[in-house]
Amino acid sequence: MIWQVGIVQACLAPVYCIGKTLCLEALLMTQIEPIRWRNDALELLDQRLLPGQEVYLRLATCLEVAQAIGQMVVRGAPAIGITAAFGMALAAREAGGSLHWRDRLREAGNVLKAARPTAVNLSWAVQQQAELARQQPDAAQAYTELLRAAQALLAQDINDNRRMGQLGAALLPTEGGILTHCNTGSLATGGYGTALGVIRAGFERGYRWQVYVDETRPWLQGARLTAWELQQEGIPFQLNVDSAAGHLMATGKIQAVIVGADRIAANGDTANKIGTYSLAVLAHYHHIPFYVAAPLSTVDFALANGAGIVIEERDEQEVRRCGAQEIAPTAVAVRNPAFDVTPAALITAIITEQGVAHGPFAENLAKLRP
Repeated sequence: MIWQVGIVQACLAPVYCIGKTLCLEALLMTQIEPIRWRNDALELLDQRLLPGQEVYLRLATCLEVAQAIGQMVVRGAPAIGITAAFGMALAAREAGGSLHWRDRLREAGNVLKAARPTAVNLSWAVQQQAELARQQPDAAQAYTELLRAAQALLAQDINDNRRMGQLGAALLPTEGGILTHCNTGSLATGGYGTALGVIRAGFERGYRWQVYVDETRPWLQGARLTAWELQQEGIPFQLNVDSAAGHLMATGKIQAVIVGADRIAANGDTANKIGTYSLAVLAHYHHIPFYVAAPLSTVDFALANGAGIVIEERDEQEVRRCGAQEIAPTAVAVRNPAFDVTPAALITAIITEQGVAHGPFAENLAKLRP
């Protein structure tokens, strides 16, 4: 069971410091805290209820974490990966004194990875935690080490996003219209954001931008989440329906497009929220630069190209309804792919915390690996 903590104001509170360099309290400058560890449990800001309510859900088991990922309580590839890392720590705690704790942890990892198959950060985080667990003598020590690693991953993500923001802002024009799709801010990450972090960094530099936000059907992450975050930050923006993007480009309103990513193949082919590919085609036709911002952990170097990316198909009801309101005939046939793949040829640059890669991406992304 997922317990509702209650309606609260998302705000910064003293938490923990990792070592001498990564202090989450210092890094989390934004007021939005989507993921936090409190009183021996994981708390997630329930993104399904935004912007109407700010509610944290308390998760005390690995299964609850997997359910929260699958049910879109948390979304965005980096945030899903961080959440899964905490889920593995909880699984180690649940294994307790079991003689078969390693088998139980392996099973928990499979449950977590199945929750959202497209986002590579999820499987990456589970694998990192599984490798760390294999080095531990028992479940109790595994829990201690996996929890510490999850906390460090959360703090590192915020730090990396700030660096990504500065690198990305340096690429974009200092004024004009910037179009973004879905939600790539604090809510999609540990804090600050990827593509939206680049936009934040630009405003911190004093750039004069008008931000355009696609509503992003069917979950309306742009209308509900990105618009809410930009309001919190005081950044000027206008919300538009997804199908208005071509018109905005044709009439000269857009000078750059920047989006996030859920999985990037070694050649630069990028899976992101459904509708991204259409934006890239439109941007290419109108000679508008198209940027992708994502942590290097989103790059699946074992995947040669985007043809191998598994595209998640979600519940038909997400398309038949808008919230609780039925908007289509009952039982009408529906296709609901959650993502599409943008070919590398349509991408101007990929912005990571380790640097910016231009084409050929197969060569230049590999150069960014630590």
